[in-house]
Amino acid sequence: MLIAGYAHAVSLAWPFAWGLTPGRTLGGLQLLALAMLVWQLGRCNRAAQGAWLAWLFALAMLGGTFWWLFISMHLYGGLVAPLAALAVLALAAFLALYYAAAGALFVAWRPTGAWAQAWLLAALWLLAEVMRVSLFTGFPWGEGGYAHVDGWGRTLASTIGVHGLTWLAAFSSALVVCTSQDSRTRRRWGVAAATVAAAIALMWLPIDRPTGASRPALALTLVQGNIAQDEKFQPGSGVVDALNFYGEQLAAVQTALVVLPETAIPMLPDQLPAAYWASLQARFATGGQAALIGIPLGSAQEGYTNSVLGLRPAQAPYRYDKHHLVPFGEFIPPLFRWFTELLHIPLGDFNRGAVGQPSLAWMGERLAPNICYEDLFGEELGARFRDPASAPTMFVNLSNIGWFGNTVAIDQHLHISRMRALEFARPMIRATNTGATVVINAQGEVTHSLPRHTRGVLQAEAQGSEHMTTYARWVSSWGLAPWWLLGLASLMAAWLAARRRRMTCQSV
Repeated sequence: MLIAGYAHAVSLAWPFAWGLTPGRTLGGLQLLALAMLVWQLGRCNRAAQGAWLAWLFALAMLGGTFWWLFISMHLYGGLVAPLAALAVLALAAFLALYYAAAGALFVAWRPTGAWAQAWLLAALWLLAEVMRVSLFTGFPWGEGGYAHVDGWGRTLASTIGVHGLTWLAAFSSALVVCTSQDSRTRRRWGVAAATVAAAIALMWLPIDRPTGASRPALALTLVQGNIAQDEKFQPGSGVVDALNFYGEQLAAVQTALVVLPETAIPMLPDQLPAAYWASLQARFATGGQAALIGIPLGSAQEGYTNSVLGLRPAQAPYRYDKHHLVPFGEFIPPLFRWFTELLHIPLGDFNRGAVGQPSLAWMGERLAPNICYEDLFGEELGARFRDPASAPTMFVNLSNIGWFGNTVAIDQHLHISRMRALEFARPMIRATNTGATVVINAQGEVTHSLPRHTRGVLQAEAQGSEHMTTYARWVSSWGLAPWWLLGLASLMAAWLAARRRRMTCQSV
């Protein structure tokens, strides 16, 4: 189970520099890992066994996915290595409890038919994932559906989204395993062959593409500062470097839009030198350029926000405040202040922005910023599509994952952004401190990119869209509710069927 769980983690982005292209997804390996889990659960006779095996699988799956949190806590947060490792392990162990519950319920209420077993397993796995999205502010990093951003999932993302892909992957794996245990050989091989054929056929379906007349491309400049994380907030080094480098790029920009990373300007506007802030405002007060700048905003009285400030000619500054904050980095969970005080991370308790904030209107486009891992929550981005007339035509992600070093975290985050582009048929523009600074088109393909962990400026173009995908239409109104309904209804049906079987056995 530990090996299979780690294989699931590796399937999201190959972390090694040998054998395969680093960072690529391996959807087949993800299916194989789930199949191993289902096979082991099928051998269990007690719910406790199922809980233990599923917990082991999820522990390796989650720990192997976000192990790089260790770097932020130890290298940049100053937490001693054993405690940092224990903290990552504790987080994985806690989140693995959702999957332990899924394993226990599957063994306890397992129906008799292969199709019913596969449906129940997929529904329970989906419930575990949406619980990870929803509870305790949510941390769904490493969901299985992201392993299929390059496979058959590409064609279905604009209809069912990543959670639907997670359910479908679990159902397919479980169906093959459960049917393989059927004594009828012809049926066993028939279902396995049909499942593989269906997966291959899905890869040839057309991706949902924007329709209608093509629109002019927007010329972009994306700036990657590559400022060392341990110096980024130091007044004598990183702060000066950031102000100089980003100030020069803002002054020199010639494209219609320039985007700087999250907290590229690491000071409040009223803390900046007066001439510096005045020159920025004057630079974009006239002409044909606009800027999106990552910067903290607020005051001691109002509270602070992790924000994006938009400067454009002849209009008041645009503002977007981050809604989905990072625990411990941007807000302190209840009862955990003692843990935060062990870290030396120069962030604190930020205020949350609202869900569905307006986009920045510029050059005929509606630019919807999101900060850091906010693009992980597609249902929250989907809230901006409730009114098609004001829905975003492009997403803009401003990130700084320099906290996690030059690791597979960059690739994992890139695939998350690509999945959002597929779901909504919108380009995703990404400006980051250390990578991946890229332009992703509406088909989830990277069209322009900068080398990672280098200082550079990327000039590119992106073409917006007003096309509404099926996913955008339903997620904007219902959010996660359909997945909760599917999971809970399946769970209730399994419980009733198990109860009926027990009553029948007792009567006999």
